[in-house]
Amino acid sequence: MEITANNYRTYYQNLINQRASFEIYQVPLTDMISICGELEEYIEKQNLKCRIYTEKRITSLLSSVLNKRYGILSAAFIFAHNLLTWSPDYEISRDLANNRINIRYKK
Repeated sequence: MEITANNYRTYYQNLINQRASFEIYQVPLTDMISICGELEEYIEKQNLKCRIYTEKRITSLLSSVLNKRYGILSAAFIFAHNLLTWSPDYEISRDLANNRINIRYKK
C-alpha cells in the first residue's frame, strides 16, 4: 500500500493503533511540518511518546569545519533533543531530499 500526502489521513490512525511502521510519500516541503505535527498529536493522544527529527541532521555537524560555533550549537541541540525524547514509541523522520516522512514503531 502506498500512502501519499493526498491520502494519508485515510490510513494513519489505524496504522498507529496497530503499532505499525509506514511511510508517506510525495510530501510537499510546505506540508512537511504540519503533517508531522498532526501525526505527533495523534500518537500522543494514544499515550505514546514520539521523536520527530530531520534525516541526515548529523550532516549539520560537518558545518563545524566551516564554523565551529555553529557546529557546537548543532551538536548540543541534537544531544538535548535526544535526551528530551528518550525511548520513544514512535520516531517520525522527515526526509527532505526525497519528500517523504518515515513513521517507525520502535518498541
